[in-house]
Amino acid sequence: MARFSVDKPACFLNRELSWLAFNRRVLEEAQDERNPLLERVKFLAITASNLDEFFEVRVAALLQRIEDGHAEPGPDGMTPQDECAELARITHEFVAAQYHCWNEQLRPALAQNGLRVLRLNELDAAARGFVRDYCERELDPLLTPVTVDPAHPFPRVINKALCQAVLLKRRRRSAVTYMGVITVPRALPRLVRLPSQHGTTDYITLADLVAAHAAQMYRGYDILSESAFRITRNSNLYLHEEESRNLLESVRTELHNRRKGDAVRLEIEADASAEISERLRANFNLQEWQVFRTEGPVNLSRLMHLYDESERPDLKFKPFTPRELHLSRASSNLFDEIRRSDILLHHPYDSYASVVAFIEAAAEDPDVLSIKQTLYRTSEQSSVMQALMTAAGKKEVTVVVELKARFDEAPNIRWARSLEDAGVQVFYGLVGLKTHCKLALLVRKDPDGVVRRYAHLGTGNYNPATAAFYTDLSLLTADTEMTSAVHDVFNFLTAYTENADYGPLHVSPVGFAEKSLSWIAREAEHARHGRPARIIAKVNSLLDKNIVQELYRASQAGVEIDLIVRGICALRPGVRGISNHIQVRSIVGRFLEHSRIFYFANGGEEEIHLGSADWMPRNLYERVEVTFPVKDAMLRQRIRTEILEAYLRDTAKARGLRPDGSYVRPKLPAGTDGFNAQNFLIAVAEGRQNASDIPAVSTRGVHTRRKIGILA
Repeated sequence: MARFSVDKPACFLNRELSWLAFNRRVLEEAQDERNPLLERVKFLAITASNLDEFFEVRVAALLQRIEDGHAEPGPDGMTPQDECAELARITHEFVAAQYHCWNEQLRPALAQNGLRVLRLNELDAAARGFVRDYCERELDPLLTPVTVDPAHPFPRVINKALCQAVLLKRRRRSAVTYMGVITVPRALPRLVRLPSQHGTTDYITLADLVAAHAAQMYRGYDILSESAFRITRNSNLYLHEEESRNLLESVRTELHNRRKGDAVRLEIEADASAEISERLRANFNLQEWQVFRTEGPVNLSRLMHLYDESERPDLKFKPFTPRELHLSRASSNLFDEIRRSDILLHHPYDSYASVVAFIEAAAEDPDVLSIKQTLYRTSEQSSVMQALMTAAGKKEVTVVVELKARFDEAPNIRWARSLEDAGVQVFYGLVGLKTHCKLALLVRKDPDGVVRRYAHLGTGNYNPATAAFYTDLSLLTADTEMTSAVHDVFNFLTAYTENADYGPLHVSPVGFAEKSLSWIAREAEHARHGRPARIIAKVNSLLDKNIVQELYRASQAGVEIDLIVRGICALRPGVRGISNHIQVRSIVGRFLEHSRIFYFANGGEEEIHLGSADWMPRNLYERVEVTFPVKDAMLRQRIRTEILEAYLRDTAKARGLRPDGSYVRPKLPAGTDGFNAQNFLIAVAEGRQNASDIPAVSTRGVHTRRKIGILA
């Protein structure tokens, strides 16, 4: 029997505060001078984009709960009102840190390296002449100035559109002040390249150009003050799928409404006049804490333009060449190779081209009779989708498209229509459940006359673009049990024919939650009987209350547990009597850690499962997810000794979670950078290092400074 209860609120960290701690870790990468300068700019832009989504989705949902009168606390004991107060404090501190990073670190360092983002008062005569010409030639035709008065209501500002607010007085009626609003056109780059006579690459923000041109648009007025601003709106989709006759059209309608959702945040330049700020706040019905005053460009995510446009390899990570899949001499094609043994690919270290080649080979091979695939997210120019459309004229092709993939709804609608036009059978999954599993299945009549199934199962999306910087795992297999189970999952998706068991796969929402709990409980039982017991789980987020409690019980039984959790983690490690044997680390680096790996020592009969699901309620109960075993002993050994071990030894990009919810880097000897798992895996992929060269020094306990007792 457990010594301490694992059901108290103090056992759980708050979801939203944990996510904000993750975004803080991304900001640390922007602040870290060991990273190349333009990569630091990229990290800063990512923090801004992340924060946008946080307000659009999480803060919007929280405000909706408060408005609806919800006051019940979550598992951590915080009420929605408590959360809102804490989020207000932390997000304002975070935004201040973002702009300090830009103004005091990145902008001066960029200037020292010949990349300058200039303000209007810093332009020389040649640049001022260019600005005048650009405004007249490129900018002015796209602008529509509005003066707010009884005949001209405040314009409907769409979500995240950059605008310029102008406080005006008519010269003939000087006693009246008006608000002018100019929407900055999205068709133009947010950073405009300037001519330079100094050997530098110079830019100015488009918002500054609009400000410079405002007087030309408001002739007859005196401009008292002006400021750039930006509104973030509630971007959650509110669909009643059961009542929808056409899900595609319902999603399309809601996407249109998303641009006009309730305002949840106002960003405005710090030097904006109090009158402009207050008028905007009142117009958008925001509380004071929802107003964020920026000490620099509104919308730091647009700094990604600097990274994308700057041809400065000296200021970026060194490019690397992914490892290509080479067929053995006994194989004449990829299908021969898969029949011989399962193939494991670790992206981006192993080229994603092998997955694309699998789909393209299926499309082109006349012996392939049918193809089935899921689509959650993909790139705008997707070679995978092109292959499926090509194949549709020759064989049966079925694609299950998830129309509700957040912020990819519009591209997925376009792909769904293109696929249908090409003759592909398109389905939209199940009512009330997102289709998040990553599966491709093809049926082939092999040269020996046998009809076989081949499958790809993955942890990441069919997106060749993001596969270059997301870490994910792919399994290519012809195993009859696995491929038969994949076939059953597709029947579930297209006909809702639910099986009691999808073994050897584990499917959400059918039974993966229960299976996860049983795996953890099994390790606890092994530990109680003195058998090998160990859990290593690598996930994006750990939030499910039942899973957290079961991990606590396993720790109390003596199971050593290592959790590699990139983002949200509700579990408190290192608490005496509760989680003494649990260590949590987060790795934030060059690549986005996206793979999900579940390792269990299982009394000496180790098991490893890979999949698309995190240990979060939405993945366990609200999505169709697939987790699959790694049957091949050599592939399991590779995952355990090369991949997981590298992450567990990382001392360069890993931060350890402390019981109070803060994260800390390991202390390293002076002058050393520590062991970087991602760099190590790049070196292994390029053949510059052996997989066995991982440092032997254990990092268990290095992140948690002390075990504390908060529940005794």
